[in-house]
Amino acid sequence: MTKVAIASLGCAKNLVDTENMLGIITNCGCEVVGDESLAEVIIVNTCCFIGDAKQESIDTILDVARWKEEGSCKRLIVTGCMAERYKEEIIKELPEVDAVVGVGHLEDIMSAITGEASMLLGRPYSHPASQRARLTPPYTAYLKIADGCDNCCTYCVIPSVRGGFNSRAIEDIVAEAKTLAESGVKELIVIAQDTTGYGIDRYGEVRLAPLLKQLCQISGIAWIRLHYCYPERITDELIDVIAGEEKICKYLDLPIQHCNDDILRKMGRKGGRVQLTELIERLRQRIPGIALRTTMITGFPTETDDQYLEMLDFIKDMRFDRLGVFAYSQEEDTPAAWMDGQIGEDVKRRRQEMLMLAQSEVSQALSGAKIGRTIKVLTEGYDALTRQYYGRSEADSADIDGKVFFKSKVKIPEGTFVDVLIDNAMDYDLFGAVSRKEG
Repeated sequence: MTKVAIASLGCAKNLVDTENMLGIITNCGCEVVGDESLAEVIIVNTCCFIGDAKQESIDTILDVARWKEEGSCKRLIVTGCMAERYKEEIIKELPEVDAVVGVGHLEDIMSAITGEASMLLGRPYSHPASQRARLTPPYTAYLKIADGCDNCCTYCVIPSVRGGFNSRAIEDIVAEAKTLAESGVKELIVIAQDTTGYGIDRYGEVRLAPLLKQLCQISGIAWIRLHYCYPERITDELIDVIAGEEKICKYLDLPIQHCNDDILRKMGRKGGRVQLTELIERLRQRIPGIALRTTMITGFPTETDDQYLEMLDFIKDMRFDRLGVFAYSQEEDTPAAWMDGQIGEDVKRRRQEMLMLAQSEVSQALSGAKIGRTIKVLTEGYDALTRQYYGRSEADSADIDGKVFFKSKVKIPEGTFVDVLIDNAMDYDLFGAVSRKEG
């Protein structure tokens, strides 16, 4: 029985690919091990979205390669986005690597493990039959409904790496969700590169709202959370479904990237500040209490001090519940990489820090306003050091948002919903005590 270890890097979409590979590997009789020193085969599922992600992937490959000398490793396999994008460079510059498997061949991972193939690349992404060995907690799972992207933002490599937008069939998604629910999953996090584009390629029209309605009918699922919803595709139909379906979290991940009209145009994004402001106001009006999460990019080519300050004011005015800010990464083979007006790293990082500082002040105020309220929390574990349980509210997604820490006089198993009375707050985390256990 071949012992296999796998390191998964990058986004949740990549994590689902890792889980599918693990399912294939275990179904074929291999043993998955957590200790890389014991593995005969090590797989690194890579990311290359921005420069920092590429460096992390390279560092991880070099780190695990030492087990070829110090451990039991006989084959080192690189998969995922960086494998697809930099196949020739990986083989040439990293002789420790024995096989490269791109995003379109993950279902063929056993060929790389057995040594039958050393390079599997080049065909469009196909959704493998779901046989996932999940790496998330038993009560939470990501549900990937599409892959690839057609938006072609000028800073992004995803379309060139993963191809055009490729939606799964509704019946396949619903069947997988039912299987997940039967295994004990209570929270589904719906993901794609552009979730709001779901169905346009397969059915000729967007079908996210009908898909969500079917997912809401699945017994056992309590929360359905939406990520990566592009602003220009937020329709009245989708808003009505989010507002009307109890199982859909009043939470929306809405990547806007900037607020200045000129920068948005250069980024290849649709709409501008007026449209973004109107959408945010409409969402808050029609879905009271909705938590809005977004990401922004600062230091995009030609971004002036005034345009940066406009984004700073926008963050203060819009008061997003959750916000991530990235310094622009100049990615080769993207239109933005060739633009004049590239900005120095020190300026980009300074602007990033100032934007996040502004958001910290917003978050502190929003969190403080929750003191005295009772909120529903999905329990994730117990911290022995502080003698408190912790979990997430409807306003907090897995891995990227804050936590709710709470005390309880009775034991609370992981995956249990509880009502927590909030009595203290920091900028991103809340504190309180259990007022009611839901089960």
